[in-house]
Amino acid sequence: MTKKKVFIISHSHWDREWYMPFEQHHMRLVTLIDNLLDIFKHDPDFNSFHLDGQMIALDDYLAVRPERKPELAAAIKAGKLCIGPFYILQDDFLISPESNVRNMIIGRDQAREYGQEVPLGYFPDTFGNMGQTPQMMALANLKTAAFGRGVTPTGFNNQVGDADYASQYSEMWWQGPDGTRILGLLFANWYSNGNEIPVEKTAAKAFWDQKLADAEKFASTDNLLMMNGVDHQPVQLDVTAAIKVANELYPDYEFIHTNFTDYLSTLSAELPQDLSTIHGELTSQETDGWYTLANTASSRVYLKQENTKNERLLENQAEPLATMAYAAQDYPHDRLRYAWKLLLQNHPHDSICGCSVDEVHREMLTRFAKSQEVARFITHDALMTLTAKINTVEFGAQAKPFVVVNTTGFTKSGLTRIVVEWNRIDFSAAGSIQEQRAQLVQQLKTLPELMVVDAHGQSVPFRLIDQQVAFHYDLPKDRFREPFQAIELTIELNMVDMPAFAWRTLALQPATQAGVADSAVKAQPRLISNEWLKVVVEDDGSLTMTNRETGKVYHQMLVFEDTGDMGNEYIYRQTTDNHAYYSTDFPMDVRLVHADELGSELELTNYLEVPVSADDQLAQETQAVIDITKRTAKRSAEKVPLTITTKIRLNPHSRQLQFESHLNNQAKDHRLRVLFKTALVAETHVADSIYETVTRPNHPAKNWQNPTNPQHQQAFASVFNEANGVTVGNFGLNEYEILPQDNTIALTMLRCVGEMGDWGYFATPEAQCQGEFTFNYSVELTDGSKAQQVASYQRAQGAQTPFSVQQTTRHAGTLAADHQYLEVNTPEFAVTSLKRANTGTGMTLRGYNLGDRQVPLSVSAGDLQAEPVNFFEEPLTDVDSTTLAAAEIKTLLFTEKERS
Repeated sequence: MTKKKVFIISHSHWDREWYMPFEQHHMRLVTLIDNLLDIFKHDPDFNSFHLDGQMIALDDYLAVRPERKPELAAAIKAGKLCIGPFYILQDDFLISPESNVRNMIIGRDQAREYGQEVPLGYFPDTFGNMGQTPQMMALANLKTAAFGRGVTPTGFNNQVGDADYASQYSEMWWQGPDGTRILGLLFANWYSNGNEIPVEKTAAKAFWDQKLADAEKFASTDNLLMMNGVDHQPVQLDVTAAIKVANELYPDYEFIHTNFTDYLSTLSAELPQDLSTIHGELTSQETDGWYTLANTASSRVYLKQENTKNERLLENQAEPLATMAYAAQDYPHDRLRYAWKLLLQNHPHDSICGCSVDEVHREMLTRFAKSQEVARFITHDALMTLTAKINTVEFGAQAKPFVVVNTTGFTKSGLTRIVVEWNRIDFSAAGSIQEQRAQLVQQLKTLPELMVVDAHGQSVPFRLIDQQVAFHYDLPKDRFREPFQAIELTIELNMVDMPAFAWRTLALQPATQAGVADSAVKAQPRLISNEWLKVVVEDDGSLTMTNRETGKVYHQMLVFEDTGDMGNEYIYRQTTDNHAYYSTDFPMDVRLVHADELGSELELTNYLEVPVSADDQLAQETQAVIDITKRTAKRSAEKVPLTITTKIRLNPHSRQLQFESHLNNQAKDHRLRVLFKTALVAETHVADSIYETVTRPNHPAKNWQNPTNPQHQQAFASVFNEANGVTVGNFGLNEYEILPQDNTIALTMLRCVGEMGDWGYFATPEAQCQGEFTFNYSVELTDGSKAQQVASYQRAQGAQTPFSVQQTTRHAGTLAADHQYLEVNTPEFAVTSLKRANTGTGMTLRGYNLGDRQVPLSVSAGDLQAEPVNFFEEPLTDVDSTTLAAAEIKTLLFTEKERS
C-alpha cells in the first residue's frame, strides 16, 4: 500500500511592518534568522526554511548582522534557507503594473547572487490577486502560484458554485484573460495549518487527526501540504522531533520535512484530470463580501497619492528621459535601482494598504520622499543632458528657449507650466546682494510685451501666471556652487497632440506680433464648453454635462457624498444612522477663472457641514474589539464645516474635463466620495487594473452581504454601452464603486477611521486624515465605441504624468528642435516602461493591450530592431513582435540591426 505523504514546510510569514513599527518587527527577524542559522548547524534532519518568498528579509537581517553573510550564503547554497523569488510581498492592486514587475526582477536578481530562487509565485496573504498573474508568472519563468485569498474551496464531495472563483480542490488551474494557464495552490486551511506541531503523543494524535482531515477534504492528490508557521512565527526548534512522533503514530502516512521545490515536483507528477479552472482576478466574489479588504484602497489615501506620484516619476519621467538622454554606458542603473528599492519597501500589503499602526505609515512618507528625490535628480540631470544636445540656434538672440517632453506612450494634449529665467545676476557680480536685487526689480517693472514661439517662429498662446525676483543656485559638476538672483516668469501654455516620447522646443521672447484669441473657447459664469462637451453648473452645485456629438445629457454629475464610517483601516462600515450628506443640499459659489485660448476654468465651492465624528458608542465598541458587523454607533450631533473648492478645467483640444478639489478635513469617522451619475443601461463596467482593462459586474454575487461593493482601480473606471460611455479618471484614488441603481461611478476621495482593525484593538488616530488634501480626477464622455473608449482610457492614464519641461540656452546641437524619439502607432498599446536594457546596449519598451481584441502592433525606434522578450529580457522565440493579442503583455528589446 502506497503511503500518503505529508509535506511539512517550515516558514514564517514575515510582515515587515504592521501592528508594530518596522524596527520592532526587524529585531524579531534578526532573532529568527539567528535561530535558523543555529538549527541548520545542529539538526541534520531539519530540511530547510522557506523565507516567505521575499528577499528584503536578507537585506534587513544583514543590516544588523553583516558578519554572518558568509554563513547565510552557505545556508542558501546548501538549500537550507529557501529564498525568493520576489523582493517584497506586495499588494497586487495598489501598486502599478511596472512596480509588480520590478518586484520580480529585483527579487530574482538578488536571489541569484546567492543561488537559485524558489520557483513559486508566492502570495500567501495578498488582499486579492490580479487577473494577469498567470501571464505575469509565465513571463517570469514561474509555472505555479500559491495564494490564500480569492477562491472558495468547496471540497471534493461538494458541487462547485461559480466556477470562476470556486474549486473543489486546493489545487487548480488558474487562467488569465490572455489564456495563459498556471497551477494554482490555495492555502485552503490557511498558511498556518501545520503550525506548532506537538511532540507529546496524545497532543500530537489530536492535532494530526484534525489537521489531516482538514487537508484531505480539499487535496487533489495524496500529497498533503502542511505549513509549519504563521505571521512572525519563531521557528519551531523541535519540528523534526515532532515529525518523528507523527511517523510513529500514523503508519499509513509519510511525514516529510521538506521545501516547496520538492513538494511541487512530486505534486505536479500526480495531478488528476478533473482540476477546476479559475479565471481572471481573485477578489473573493464568492464570500459574504465583508472581508474582501478592498476598502484598504481608500485607507490613508495620502499614501496612495504619494505612491502614484512616486511611480509616475520613476516609470514615466526618470527612466524614459534617462533613456533619451544617455548612451547605454551612462544610463544610471544603480541610482534607479536604489530609488526602486526604496519605493518597493512601501509596497508590502500591510504598508501600501494603509492598514498598520501610525508609526509604520510615518516612516513610509520618508521612504517616498527619498525615492522621489532620487527620481527628481535623475529626471533633472537627464533633461539637462538632453536639452544640451538639442539645436536651438534658430531662435532669436533675445529668446529664452525651453524644451517640453511628452514622456508617456500616448499622444498627449494639455496645459504645462514652466518657470523661465529671464535674467540673472550672480552673487559674484559687482554690488551688494541688495543692490543686485534692486536692479532686477527695476528690470521686472520694465519688461517688454512677451510672446512664445515654436521652432518655426509661429506664435503659441500662453498665460503669464507670475513674475518675481528669486534666489537660486547652480551646482556645476566641476566647480563650487554658484548662487544668484533672477527674474522668474511663470507661464502656462497648451501643448496640442504631442506624440508619444517626443519633444518640442519653444521660446519666450519679446513680442513681435499681437496674439490672436481662439474662437473655440466658449464660457459664461456657469457654463463652459468646447467642440465635444458642454458643462453647466446648476443651482444645487451639480454639473449637467452634454456630449455634443451624441446629444446625451448627464445630470447630477460631481456630487459630493459624506457618510459615517464605524469601520477600520480594512473595512468600511456605515454608521447605523444610515444618513448621507450631499453637496447638493448645501450652499455653493461658482466663478469663472479663465476663458481664453488655453481653455476655460471654473471654481466651484461647496459649503457642506458634517458631523464632527462618530458618537461615544464607537469608542466603546472599538476598544471592546466588537466586530464591525455588530457595531451600533451613530454620528455625532455636533457639526463642522467641510468646504470643498474645486477647479473645473476644460481644454479646447480635449474631450476630458479635469477637476482639482481642495479641502481641509476636520471631521472624523467618515467617508467622502464624489459621484458621477451615468444612468446608462449596462450590466458590466471596466476598470484599469494590473496590465488589464478588466470587466467587472455592476451587481455583486448572490451571497454578497456587505451593502457596499468597493473595487480597486489604477487610473480609471468606465461605464458604457453601445451608444454612450462615461470614463472617470483619477490620480492616486484607488477605490471606486458602481452604484447599481443608476450606474453611478462613486470615487472615494477620503476615508477616515481611528483603528487598525483585524485581530485586536490598535488605535490609529492619524488614519483619521485630518488636514489639507488636494484630489485630482477627471470625467470623459464617449459614444461607447471601442475607439473612443480606448482613447478615454489613454487620456486618463496620460493625465497622471505631466509634461517634462526644461529651460535651455541658444546653442548648436546634434538633435532637432522637434523630434519623436520612439513611435507608438497602436492606440491600444498602453506603454508602462521605456528604459535601457539591464545588460547590453539595447532598450526595452513594455506595455499591454488596453482593448479586448487582437490588433497589429506598430512601434519603431529608428533603425533599431525589436525582439519580444520576457520580464528578464530573455528572448521569446514563439512570440510575434508585430501583433498584440487581447490582454497581452509585451516587452520589446530594441537593438541595432545586424549588418549583412
